[in-house]
Amino acid sequence: MYDPSQLRTFLAVAQTLSFTQAARRLGLRQSTVSQHVRRLEGATGRQLFSRDTHSVELTEDGEAMLGFARRILEVHEQASAFFTGTRLRGRLRFGASEDFVLTRLTEILESFRHEHPEVDLELTVELSGTLHEQLAAGKLDLVLAKRRPEDPRGETVRHDKLVWIGSERLRLDPDRPVPLIVYPPPGITRALALEALERQGRAWRIVCTSGSLNGLIAAARAGLGVMAHSRGLIPPGLVRVPDRAGLPELGEVDFVLVHGRRRPSAQAAADALAAAILSGGDRLHRERG
Repeated sequence: MYDPSQLRTFLAVAQTLSFTQAARRLGLRQSTVSQHVRRLEGATGRQLFSRDTHSVELTEDGEAMLGFARRILEVHEQASAFFTGTRLRGRLRFGASEDFVLTRLTEILESFRHEHPEVDLELTVELSGTLHEQLAAGKLDLVLAKRRPEDPRGETVRHDKLVWIGSERLRLDPDRPVPLIVYPPPGITRALALEALERQGRAWRIVCTSGSLNGLIAAARAGLGVMAHSRGLIPPGLVRVPDRAGLPELGEVDFVLVHGRRRPSAQAAADALAAAILSGGDRLHRERG
């Protein structure tokens, strides 16, 4: 009933919220992407996206289709692997940013390990900036992290807005420097937060630095200050800082998959894991507690 190619296109649009970026990811024309979505909407009899000239958003039916599409494609790929008899082997060095600690990325990795038991998967969890450095040094084969502003590389997995978050009880004094909770350099959100405040001419001071997302969350829950964070990944116990606080806009961020130097022994496994993450991108929101 549902064409796998149309489902892949649907997932790409749902994860990037952009027909243009989905076309670039899939190597298709934008008109083909639009056609796939229209045909899938025809097959379901439901509108999956609300779209205008400025934005693309999932409808309620589109949100429901996310889970179905992912499961259908997983079964499709499992059947293909079974009947072709291909078995992946080798060592795969995968890096994931701290941002995904509280998401269901673990389910994607568990499924990958189950389907490819002969792949030796080595996981590194670090800051996005550090992962990009390790990738460039040849220490990783595949990275899931924030896109660096100056680096156009990578397949977009998620497109999101950066927002200020903190404890619900936190009140910022407009006459005092903004208390910041940040990752250490080369943290990408750290740099974006400082640049935004500098552009606004707003004074700031760093009240907590931690390389661990859990450390930042603990400081924020304690009311020490505010932190820049992806809107779709806001941890439990923290909320967006109200607009009345007058903090500057932080802009948007892409979470991307970037391949390292193509080691022959790791290439097939890296491609398979990248495909699994791209098809399961709807899991990369924070877990609902």
